[in-house]
Amino acid sequence: MTAKIRVVASGAPLDGARAAMVLLHGRGGSAEDILALADALEAPDLAYLAPQAPGGTWYPLSFLAPIAENEPSLSNALAAVGAVVDAIAQAGIGPEHVVLAGFSQGGCLALEYVARNARSYGGVVGLSAGLIGPPGTPRTYAGSLAGTPAILGCSDIDGHIPEWRVHESTEVLRGLGAEVTERIYPGMGHTINDDEIALMRQLVEGLRGVTS
Repeated sequence: MTAKIRVVASGAPLDGARAAMVLLHGRGGSAEDILALADALEAPDLAYLAPQAPGGTWYPLSFLAPIAENEPSLSNALAAVGAVVDAIAQAGIGPEHVVLAGFSQGGCLALEYVARNARSYGGVVGLSAGLIGPPGTPRTYAGSLAGTPAILGCSDIDGHIPEWRVHESTEVLRGLGAEVTERIYPGMGHTINDDEIALMRQLVEGLRGVTS
């Protein structure tokens, strides 16, 4: 049984929103921290929901550790994301109008959730992130992402996310039918940059039906 977790909201109320974004913070971060992205996206008609990981951590070890060693925390974290998506659906916003986005550990969780629950989403964003599991993890996910727009951005020297895992994740998501934009930034730290924010703005504008 997954313990009930705190979810912090900003932007439009769910019952009046055009779309929704689930924002997942990194290890040691907070729901309030990741919600700062909402201000940068300049789309106040979206509902933004950020669940808070217990103790600030979605799972205890590296995302490259054997999956069993991150259990049961990983399964609980994936269930928590699913509960937020379900709550959004109950408000009348289907998955095709929901973006799942996260940074670092939260980005890994967002990518893994959509791969394990493949269907048409409004979008998925993994900032300094990759799919979860050690090298050689089978990627036999069922379903189709059916054209879901995806953004993967990372440094080529990120101390937490190896570049090869970003490339692997891109190929897996493309194999599931996502339309992936991958950006590798030379020499960048473990952070979020302006180009990634611009890509997210474009994704959100497409979701809202806004043209420039």
